[in-house]
Amino acid sequence: MMDGATHGIRYPWDTPPAPGDAIEVAEGVLWIRLPLPMKLDHVNIYALDEGDHWTIVDAGLKSRKSEAIWEDILSRVLGGKPVGRVILTHYHPDHVGMVGWLLDRFGAEHWTTRMTYTMARMLMLDVEDSPSPQAQEFWRDAGMSPAMLEQRLKERPFNLSDMAHMLPTGFIRLQQGDTLRAGGRMWDVHIGNGHAPEHLTLWSRDDNLVIAGDQILPSISPNIGVYPAEPLADPLAEWLESCERLAPLAREDHLVLGGHKLPFTGLPLRMYQLAENHHGALDRLRDHLATPRIAGDCFAPLFKRTIDGDTYGMALSETVAHLNHLLHLGEVTRHRREDGAWAWELAKE
Repeated sequence: MMDGATHGIRYPWDTPPAPGDAIEVAEGVLWIRLPLPMKLDHVNIYALDEGDHWTIVDAGLKSRKSEAIWEDILSRVLGGKPVGRVILTHYHPDHVGMVGWLLDRFGAEHWTTRMTYTMARMLMLDVEDSPSPQAQEFWRDAGMSPAMLEQRLKERPFNLSDMAHMLPTGFIRLQQGDTLRAGGRMWDVHIGNGHAPEHLTLWSRDDNLVIAGDQILPSISPNIGVYPAEPLADPLAEWLESCERLAPLAREDHLVLGGHKLPFTGLPLRMYQLAENHHGALDRLRDHLATPRIAGDCFAPLFKRTIDGDTYGMALSETVAHLNHLLHLGEVTRHRREDGAWAWELAKE
């Protein structure tokens, strides 16, 4: 029995498609997987058959390997039919990376939310060769370890343009309450937030399919992070609001097609878990802050895994998100230490 099955979550397929192959998860809907060069080593994309062309949802990370796999997919899996439309769920590189490549190749339409398009274009154009003063300040505020800070200051920062083909100018906007027709189905648009602003999800009116991107994943919780561009952001509040708003839509028979891991059913339980995971983390963090702590010393109550160099940045951003949430609720205060880092502690009653 697969992990999660005893708790009401089921996985109709226990093995994903190999890179370049596909599994038909519903009539006219193909599940395709592309590799990623990181611990989360894959991303799911979906192809919806429109008869004389395909609609593609998300597209994988920009790389020579991705391009080679896409060439094989286009000719063998998709039968040489053109891509007429690409739908992008959110702007993160493992989803947007090959979108521009497909759009340019086929002259396809690009459908997404306004904020997804704006964020992607902005970050693709914003190329940095060294860490910005704002990034350095953010790391020091969070109490990044001296060794990690020294390493980061020597490295070229993450640039979306390194991992994504440029999006051409222009898109077709999708927003809350819209409907669209794709793959022989009518889909309702519901927007989530927290993991990424204006994250697109699609809910079929004609059967049980939900295309969820990273807003709804099984077995792992999407990263909820704060970054130097908006150091006092509260994405956790946005995440919890989205979970509360989307949860009433969930049905037991919904087949959720997420951006990672396996398609699953048991969505009502999963919606509860996605919120409760963070409520539990906040409770543990409150206990931890009985003594003043910097963000870099707050990993233990939030994460059930060892945080190393590959996961440190995302862990730090998620820790700051939880601390900011408690700050906005008025439950914690912070003060500057002599080294410039913020020390956080429970507010005095």
